[in-house]
Amino acid sequence: MSKRYVLSEYVELAMGQALYDKLEDNSFSGRIPSCPGVLSFAPTLKECEEELRSTLEDWVLVGLKLRHHLPVRRAVLGSSPSVFDAKRKSPNNSLK
Repeated sequence: MSKRYVLSEYVELAMGQALYDKLEDNSFSGRIPSCPGVLSFAPTLKECEEELRSTLEDWVLVGLKLRHHLPVRRAVLGSSPSVFDAKRKSPNNSLK
C-alpha cells in the first residue's frame, strides 16, 4: 500500500487550475479561481508559479486553522464533492 499525502495532493490539484497572465510591464500574475484571495505577482512565470504555490499553501493552512470551508477536490477525496460540500461539522463534531 502506498502512502497518500492528502495536503500535497490538494495543492497539486489546485495548482492544476492556476491561471496566469502576462502583464503590460512583462511581469506575470497568477490566480486560482476556486480559492478566493490566492494570487501572485512576479517578474517571471516560474517565480509567479512558485509564489502562487506558497500563497496557496498558506491559504490552506490558515483556512484549516480557522475552520474555513475549503473547496473540495474530487480526486483527493475519491468521492463526489457534493456529498462533502453539504455536510459541515457542528460544535459537537457530528455531521449535519
